[in-house]
Amino acid sequence: MLAEIGALNRIGGIGLHRRDALWQVEKAGRKVGKLLEGIDEQDASSPLAQMDTEERIVADYRGTGLTTGPHPMFYRREEMRSLNIKSAAELRATANGKKATVAGAVITRQRPGTAKGLIFLTLEDETGNANVIVMPDIYEKYRRAVLEPRFIRVSGTVQNQDGIVHLRAEYIESLQVSAAEMVSHDFH
Repeated sequence: MLAEIGALNRIGGIGLHRRDALWQVEKAGRKVGKLLEGIDEQDASSPLAQMDTEERIVADYRGTGLTTGPHPMFYRREEMRSLNIKSAAELRATANGKKATVAGAVITRQRPGTAKGLIFLTLEDETGNANVIVMPDIYEKYRRAVLEPRFIRVSGTVQNQDGIVHLRAEYIESLQVSAAEMVSHDFH
């Protein structure tokens, strides 16, 4: 697991990539047969290709539940900008009553019993968190998109009062960003 998440890349001063480290771990874990006994092989690159960005993100989340590199949304930000989708930081700077769209990983889903059917979502991107309020009628319309996906896109009206910013959802859809197993904390 340590090799897969990149923790062994620099051991011994050698600049190996994750698959090189995986190769070395596998080699070290196997018993040497009689034919190669006594031969001291130096650490070297493996014949395996380096992990691409998506593979690294998936390995990080599978191994640790987070990534030490950029957030998965970072790699999609230019595309998001071209679709007029704001980052969490940009949402915080949006005036009250304006229409906006944000996207991110759902890190919390809350449906308190005292909230009269309201659902509160927290979306995370590379700039921080965006708070979303889902009214009961919107929840019924977009139930699956609220409850299931790891990443969503939400359009609605900004509520920005006294530095507290929420997006009151009017439209919610699933968004394919990464296959990384990101887990939300759900309270409903």
